[in-house]
Amino acid sequence: MEGLVSSGINSVCVFCCKKHQSLFVPSSTLHLKKRNNIASGIGVEIVKHSSPMVVVAAASSVGGAKVGHFENTIPSKETLDLWRKCSAVCFDVDSTVCLDEGIDELAEFCGAGKAVAEWTARAMGGSVPFEEALAARLKLFNPSLSQVQNFLEQRPPRLSPGIQELVQKLKANHMDVYLISGGFRQMINPVASILGIPKENIFANQLLFGSSGEFLGFDANEPTSRSGGKATAVQQLRKAHGYKALAMIGDGATDLEARRPGGADLFICYAGVQLREAVATKADWLVFNFEDLINSLENLGVHYKKEEHTK
Repeated sequence: MEGLVSSGINSVCVFCCKKHQSLFVPSSTLHLKKRNNIASGIGVEIVKHSSPMVVVAAASSVGGAKVGHFENTIPSKETLDLWRKCSAVCFDVDSTVCLDEGIDELAEFCGAGKAVAEWTARAMGGSVPFEEALAARLKLFNPSLSQVQNFLEQRPPRLSPGIQELVQKLKANHMDVYLISGGFRQMINPVASILGIPKENIFANQLLFGSSGEFLGFDANEPTSRSGGKATAVQQLRKAHGYKALAMIGDGATDLEARRPGGADLFICYAGVQLREAVATKADWLVFNFEDLINSLENLGVHYKKEEHTK
């Protein structure tokens, strides 16, 4: 969904696995189709796990461009110290916690993938308010309750490699974990369940259905249903819980927007699925796999004192 509200942001699809090194891949014509595993521009390796299948991009450069041209892939001491002091961490869901963009997958399942993709391409030409983009895409296929239920049964969420371990590590260090998404609760609830995140820690949109299961729209009262919604959600969390330090992790411009006074202190750009250069260059820390974040917290378990993270 990020591409709808981000003008001029080039992106490529990148997949990584715990066993593989980070990929510092700049924008190019590279494109990976995540469901049918067709790729052009680089080699693709299919790695089978007990968890959902992972597609690994096996390349160090694309189109002759040099790898590692970002200066924020190694965090500053100030950034690392702030990350370790966080008492709450908020995650984007699509293309961050999960490999896929939920609304695109649902549209494809409902037979409107091409139409949604064409609308998305038009929207990429300029800045579009999030609420307008969301309404327009949903109107293209009007998913019924039964379609959403069938989708969830037939296409369980595909988690990004390392996210379960990272969430476990954050919890072990007494950090609260939240999911903040422009996607839909119906599709995010199963993800939260897998990760052990309580439903009250989810900020997301709600699909609305009539008594016969017909699609009615979405709940416009949710902060994430409109532009600037993620920033608003983070500010609400900060105010309600008095967190001394809070981090936002995501791949897109709306995640970056959450870093503002009264909101997130730290923005970590996760580019393990989508690399958006205009966002990545402005991040406090750019990571291509969650193992980097896990490793940065390894020494906290022994010396951690809960009072240091007092809310």
